[in-house]
Amino acid sequence: MNSDLTLSQLHDCRRLFLRNYEIFINIGVHDFEKKGEQRVLINIDLYVPLSSSTPQHDSLDEVVDYDFMRTSVANRVAQGHIHLQETLCDDLALSMLSHPKVRAVRISTMKPDVYPDCEGVGVEVFKIKSA
Repeated sequence: MNSDLTLSQLHDCRRLFLRNYEIFINIGVHDFEKKGEQRVLINIDLYVPLSSSTPQHDSLDEVVDYDFMRTSVANRVAQGHIHLQETLCDDLALSMLSHPKVRAVRISTMKPDVYPDCEGVGVEVFKIKSA
């Protein structure tokens, strides 16, 4: 993907974000990971065109509600064990892009407790809605 194209597609957008959303989920491919929940930090950036997200009446129904992000995460996690962070990121990205006002999304997940010698291990995905 050409970065100039990306910038031109997002130049008129507002960025909404959810930072370091801490959840405990069943995730992982190793046997020890399948026996319990792990702490995962999720970050979500939504890019919403200003034309569809600039409130005229200071009303919540004119914008993308932050609850949409949290509910989407909860709905995906409720589906059961996830083997890969890549799967979680991809599924969440598709869910975010299903919102009619969202043009693009950046999702990252991080498992902060895997290795003692680093902050965490994770995955990030960036997707722009097809025209």
